[in-house]
Amino acid sequence: MAGSIPIPEEIEAQEGRNWWASTRNVVRRYFPSLVFFVAVTISWEAVVWFFKINVFLLPAPHAIFQVFRTNYALLFEFGLNTFQEALAGFAIGCSLGILVAVIAIRWHLLADLLLPVAVASNSIPIIAFAPLAIVWFGIDAGSKIAIVTLMCFFPTMISTFRGLTNTPPGTLELMESYAAPESDIFFKLRVPSALPFLFNAFKLCSTLSMIGAIVAEFFGGSIKLLGVYIKTEASILHTTNAWSAIIVACLLGLAFYLFIAVVERLVMPWHVSFRAAGKE
Repeated sequence: MAGSIPIPEEIEAQEGRNWWASTRNVVRRYFPSLVFFVAVTISWEAVVWFFKINVFLLPAPHAIFQVFRTNYALLFEFGLNTFQEALAGFAIGCSLGILVAVIAIRWHLLADLLLPVAVASNSIPIIAFAPLAIVWFGIDAGSKIAIVTLMCFFPTMISTFRGLTNTPPGTLELMESYAAPESDIFFKLRVPSALPFLFNAFKLCSTLSMIGAIVAEFFGGSIKLLGVYIKTEASILHTTNAWSAIIVACLLGLAFYLFIAVVERLVMPWHVSFRAAGKE
């Protein structure tokens, strides 16, 4: 009957269908990646066994896993030290990028000046900046944070500026015709339009921050850092130790990325990509 109140059994059945649909979407999205990962691991193991490759050249996955299982506590301690540098640089670089993009909305000349610099900086390998950062900021955490800040600043600034200027023209003209305050235009129109661009930049920078921190650590620092550990172990041909540390770096980077993806879904559930995924 139209307008009738759903009974508890119907509510429970609907929740069950929603849970099953959500689970099916998750499996459909990540199952191919899982299959690919397993296939690559098996192929890697087979190649090492068939060609009898020396362990110092390319260790087999099972050997790497054994070292990882033995040393995971120490590796994650080193990894968290590196992640702290990456997170600090991520926070500073992304915050500065957002601030500069907001200022550039008012003064477009600033954007015209910085965009060529962004293109030029991204064309230079970050490894070229690392020795200079050590000279300027010291061999401790400051140089690593500076490298990560530089890597995160320009992608965030460009994406945020593009998002803030990507407002629907008709909506913007309507708000201006009603003499809407600049603050309302900014917070109610420009910011929602910029959020998808901003979170894409955050997800990109989540991986760049770990890469920047580890590369900067190759040039020196405390032994309790993941990049220093990888370089040291690889230099004495302990490649299984180096590979196990690389696994930790991958896990931390992946966890950071997934955290931002979850926050993105919570902040803007209204976005068309999430609504479309929910209907599948």
